[in-house]
Amino acid sequence: MDETLADGAPREFVREKKVYFHHCDPAGVVFFAQYLVFVNEMVQEWFEVGLAVDYAGLLRERRIGMPTARLECDFLAPSRMGDTLRLALSVDRTGTSSCRLRLVGTGPDPSDVRVRITALLVCTSLDSHRSVPLPDDVRTAMRDWPAPDPNR
Repeated sequence: MDETLADGAPREFVREKKVYFHHCDPAGVVFFAQYLVFVNEMVQEWFEVGLAVDYAGLLRERRIGMPTARLECDFLAPSRMGDTLRLALSVDRTGTSSCRLRLVGTGPDPSDVRVRITALLVCTSLDSHRSVPLPDDVRTAMRDWPAPDPNR
């Protein structure tokens, strides 16, 4: 199930990320594994800011993890030190105990797609390391995200 707004546009959590020296390989382009770090950062920030779910509390107090079970990555163009990437996270679908997210990274021009990543996250108990249903508050936050604009 694609997660879209009423006008048909995908719901996106967007952040800009400046590319620093430590993100790059000896060729001067973003080392591919750094994009996976960007995904992890985006997921945590989306939980905290977009969904208003305390990600650290989910792990520490509630003993719920959201590990990545599957990744698909397409690296389409290089990003270099000094570039600013536009990273857009969207929900492709949610299941009983998982969600599939998409991350698209572009340069300043939105048609300049640098990377496309699909990540399957599985909700797990940190005690048993087995999948568990997404907590109701997390599922509701994902379903209702983004919250309707009260000024509309």
